[in-house]
Amino acid sequence: MPMLLLGIDVGTSSIKVSIVDATTQQCLASAQFPETEAEIISPFTGWAEQSPDSWWQYAQQAISKANASGAYHPHDIAAIGIAYQMHGLVAVNKQQQALRNSIIWCDSRAVEIGNKAFEAIGEEVCLKRLLNSPGNFTASKLAWVKANEPAIYEQVDKIMLPGDYIAMQLTGTVTTSISALSEGVFWDFSTDTLSADVLNYYGFDTSVIPEIRPVFSTHGTVTNAVASALGLKPGIPVAYKAGDQPNNALSLNVLQPGEVAATAGTSGVIYGVSDALTYDPQSRVNSFAHVNYAPDAKRVGVLLCINGTGILNKWTKNITGSSKSYAALNDAAAAIPAGSDGLFVLPFGNGAERMLNNKLTGAHIQGIDLNKHTEAHLYRAGQEGIAFAFRYGLDIMRENGMRPSIIRAGKANMFLSDVFTQAFVNATNTPVELYNCDGSIGAALGAGIGAGIFASEQEAFAQLKPLQLVTPTKATEYDGWYQQWKHYLLQQLSNNSF
Repeated sequence: MPMLLLGIDVGTSSIKVSIVDATTQQCLASAQFPETEAEIISPFTGWAEQSPDSWWQYAQQAISKANASGAYHPHDIAAIGIAYQMHGLVAVNKQQQALRNSIIWCDSRAVEIGNKAFEAIGEEVCLKRLLNSPGNFTASKLAWVKANEPAIYEQVDKIMLPGDYIAMQLTGTVTTSISALSEGVFWDFSTDTLSADVLNYYGFDTSVIPEIRPVFSTHGTVTNAVASALGLKPGIPVAYKAGDQPNNALSLNVLQPGEVAATAGTSGVIYGVSDALTYDPQSRVNSFAHVNYAPDAKRVGVLLCINGTGILNKWTKNITGSSKSYAALNDAAAAIPAGSDGLFVLPFGNGAERMLNNKLTGAHIQGIDLNKHTEAHLYRAGQEGIAFAFRYGLDIMRENGMRPSIIRAGKANMFLSDVFTQAFVNATNTPVELYNCDGSIGAALGAGIGAGIFASEQEAFAQLKPLQLVTPTKATEYDGWYQQWKHYLLQQLSNNSF
């Protein structure tokens, strides 16, 4: 009898699921829902919310769609893993009902709350114990609810991250992990306990924190009702839960110190693993417990996040009224010379950017020549601007001791574009190894580790092979264009244009 693994990736744009054969580690079927991009609710500038109930509806639709493929028997699924968009806040009452929309990762409303906490708790204390400023993370978002929606706050029984909510719907059980708590800035790395500094400053009761379990462990089992509705066996364990970036690193077998992963979806991320409790003095890049973190074997994920990545690519497509596919846009961009004939794009139009000290610079287009530049120039300049943003962030990581000799990435999203991939490699002057993997497949393999189906992490990724190695070819030229791009960025920052 085949032993299958179900991975669920709770993304911002959609929910994707994959079914993986544990024996061959091959994906048998994948599905996503909705087909078009899910709504981000933004009633005010800097706000970004999504409905947790919509996530659950989308997850059920995606699972049913995959089951309908006929590529496997749903009763052969032996374990479930979940990856999810990081830093979101979901609050539920005692009946496990969501009390409000989730305040998601790119929402900026709690920036000042986090800044005040950073100052009040003490910058040195926060950095040494939390490895971060409280910033705009989950704890500060909960503080915003407490201050602005007291009637809702009074009803809160448990808080959780987006993937925890899907696991709760599947199993009726609410759990968390050290990795999850660290990404919400609730974890004290100096004591390996919940942060008394954060809880006391914000006035949170520890009762709102779910039971803490290892990332790779049973986080509840599928209920009879859910199993019946989705054609699954009751009692299947949810055996793995992790944020999308630690999970992306897992899916690329990035688990040991010095290994580095990247992704470029709605947001862009470089994620490196360290065995030291490292932090950036300005909290421009952030450190969280990796999926394999343990008090006696520190594995810290150092995360650079750029909010405005794939969303900029989508915007350039929509704003030009183009009905072309993204592949056609990439072809058009490829026909424009590298450097985009002097057109530069700052891609920071999707909320406060942590690597820019939580500034809201907005997106900008610089150097427009009305006699020269075309739509295709905009497509290329946008992709190059994203690559330059990665270079800016990677330089911050280099300041803090993370100097990758190679970066691993899934051949997906922006890395499907040869223009972007070459710009990324040349701008950062770092080779990229591309793999055929994604978050839902990584979550499925994580479930196999958590359920003990694989004897080790190494066994889970024994079949992972690179598709392609992309090496720098124009690093010197791209460094020149990057310096011009950086000049425009620093101008915006110094002009207080945010």
